[in-house]
Parts: sequence; C-alpha cells; structure tokens
Amino acid sequence: MSLRQFEYALAVAEEGSVTAAAELLHVAQPSVSQQIRGLERELGVELFARTPSGLVPTAAGRAFLREAEVAVRAARRARATARAGADELVGELVVAVQMGFGTRQLPGALGALRRRYPRLEVTVFEEPGSAELERLCRRGVLDLALMAACERSPADAHRLGDEEFVVVLGAGHAQLAADRVELRELAGEPWVRFDRDSALDGVLLKVLRDNDLPPTTAARVSQTATAVRWAAHGLGVTLVPASAVPHGHEHLVRPVFPVVSQPVIAVLRPGAGPAETALLEFLRQESWSGSDFFSVVS
Repeated sequence: MSLRQFEYALAVAEEGSVTAAAELLHVAQPSVSQQIRGLERELGVELFARTPSGLVPTAAGRAFLREAEVAVRAARRARATARAGADELVGELVVAVQMGFGTRQLPGALGALRRRYPRLEVTVFEEPGSAELERLCRRGVLDLALMAACERSPADAHRLGDEEFVVVLGAGHAQLAADRVELRELAGEPWVRFDRDSALDGVLLKVLRDNDLPPTTAARVSQTATAVRWAAHGLGVTLVPASAVPHGHEHLVRPVFPVVSQPVIAVLRPGAGPAETALLEFLRQESWSGSDFFSVVS
C-alpha cells in the first residue's frame, strides 16, 4: 500500500465517483481506477459499493478510510516540518472547536498565525461537543482543538480561561432593564435550544434544572448565531457563550445570575510542531474573560 493509494481512496469517498476524484487530483481517470482496484486486491476487501448514485464506502471501506485519513494528515505534517525554514512553514493545520467557543478570539489568533506563516493552510471546523474532539485529537486527526473538557487531561491540554454564558432576549423584553438577569426571573419563558447531542444543549438543560425552570422548547437549532437571531426576534430566549454573540446583537445580551461558565481548554496533538505552538501562544494573548466582553458592549 502507498500513500498515493490512500489519497486516491479518500478523494473517491469525498467525491463519490472516480471521474470527479480524478478531476480533484488532476490525474487521469484510469489511474485512479487502477489504484483503487489494486488497493482492494491487496486488502482482500471491497472498499466501495457501486450504486446508481455513485461510489459509497462499504463498512470495511469506512474503517479503512478513517485510518487512511490519519496517515495522510501525518504525512502532510511530516512534509511541512521537513520543508520548514527559519521564517517559513508550508503545509496544513487542522483546527477544531467545540461549537460556540472562541468565536471572538480565534479569528485574531489565526490572523496573527497567517502573518507569521503566510504559506500555511489552515482548516477550521466546529463539533457539537468535547467527546468527539478528544477522540479525534488522540487519533492524530487534529492539530489543535478548543473544548470545555478533556476527560483524560493529557499533558498537551492548556487552559486558556473561561467562556461566560449570557442570555439573549428579544427586543423590548422586560429583563433588558436589568444589568444582570436572575435566571429564576425567566420562569415561563420558551427557550431556543440546540441539537440534543450538543454540549450547549447539555449546559442549558443543567442550568434549567438547577434553577427549577421548565425546559419549554420554542425551537431547536444547530448554530449559535441562529439561536441568537431567533431569540432577538422574540421566538424565545437562549443561552450562549458570550463570544458567540454576532455583531449587532450585543444590546440584547445580559449576563446571568448565578453565573454560568465553562473552561476553555486548548489541546495540541502529541509532538506538536511550530505552527500549533505558535497558534497556542496567539490564543493565550486573546482575552478569555466574559467581563471584557461586557465592558466592550456597555
């Protein structure tokens, strides 16, 4: 097996066809077909099922592709490290964030990283909770992750600060007259909630239970920005990390009592290189205090 075969298989899985994969890789279609057939012969399993809608990974194929992705990312990091000069770094950095965390801080840190390493390619995506992020970190898929909890507390976990949660109210809501909203004053309010497997929904549920509030659901959404906008239009109230509040909605936000917060932990892959280390330092320079957010919007 070769790294090229791994890359071809991942491209076919992503595109759903040999033709599209060949276009993505800028190679001839017969070359991709030959490499996939050779890989299947060597492994003794069928990696893709041929369906009317295209090529779909089989169960064995999905298992293989997960490990192939780890191998390809490791190879890219190795190439980047080998090609790194004193002031230059070339390659890909994969960053994942627990949904709603670092929305205000991450762009500044990534901008500073970009200025230091202009040829570095950065991929960022969100995950709904910490468990999947930790699993991906330990399998070597991620270079850096921001999350609220890291159960096994590796040596590569660094606490940056805390995300304070805020309540978002509709325009004209009576509680906007208060500097800080007592959660029990929200009795009877419907809530804009998050997907059931989301860590944000877990935080909201705990807050509601701790304050004897019924979990009346007005709607469920997948993104914090959507929750804020729907709450702003009076569909219900919502609870989000302060840094996740989109620009233009700060006047509808209030801190809550009792205070709700979660730690922000940056987890680096084992053996982190100069790019990951630099990004961690830039993140440390960002403000992670909820009080700073309120001083800006007041």
